Amino acid sequence: MAPILKREPHPMLWFAKDPPNLISLVGLGSAIIGIYYAILGVFPAAMIGFIWAVVFDWLDGRVARKMSGRTKEQREYGAQLDSLIDVISFGVAPMVLLLSVGGFQLPFMLGGFVVLAAAVIRLAYFNTFGMVDGSTYRGLALDNNVIILVALFAFQPVLDPSVFLIVLFGLLMVLASLNVAPIKTPKLGGNWYFVILVYAIAMTALYTWQLLNLAL
Repeated sequence: MAPILKREPHPMLWFAKDPPNLISLVGLGSAIIGIYYAILGVFPAAMIGFIWAVVFDWLDGRVARKMSGRTKEQREYGAQLDSLIDVISFGVAPMVLLLSVGGFQLPFMLGGFVVLAAAVIRLAYFNTFGMVDGSTYRGLALDNNVIILVALFAFQPVLDPSVFLIVLFGLLMVLASLNVAPIKTPKLGGNWYFVILVYAIAMTALYTWQLLNLAL
């Protein structure tokens, strides 16, 4: 019997240029910008990067669903790429944020580990078992963490630094617990994208104003 020849896959960059995947990569760039400024302690700029990472994470799925003619390989590659970027945008980013606010002190490394560990545990579970149904997640989706953090940091200028650090640490521990909790949460799709877009624009305006005040 003649051997079965496996078709050679397309080159890696062929998949990367797929429009939904390009959007995912733009979101990765936004997250990296946020991480960079979080390390520097310029938190208003970090928040702008982080919230737009959420916007692009939501947008890539919308574009993918509207496109016709995408192959099974393109869909599978896109799902893998999206999941890996989620580790950075919604796992590494909050961890770095906590470490930076905590002055990169050793005690906050444990909290950072919890945040990142919860993210990868959740994503591995989701990649294995998927959603409960077409509109329900098991556990709190990771992008919600960043949406909530961006709102919290709006109050940083008016809170005592030690109080803010305690609130941030406690909130991240609660969110990490909810990420892996056996609870059902709704998937916010459809017109919710426009809600998050308006939220991102509003927060960008707020944090741009804060950056301008810092520059004065």
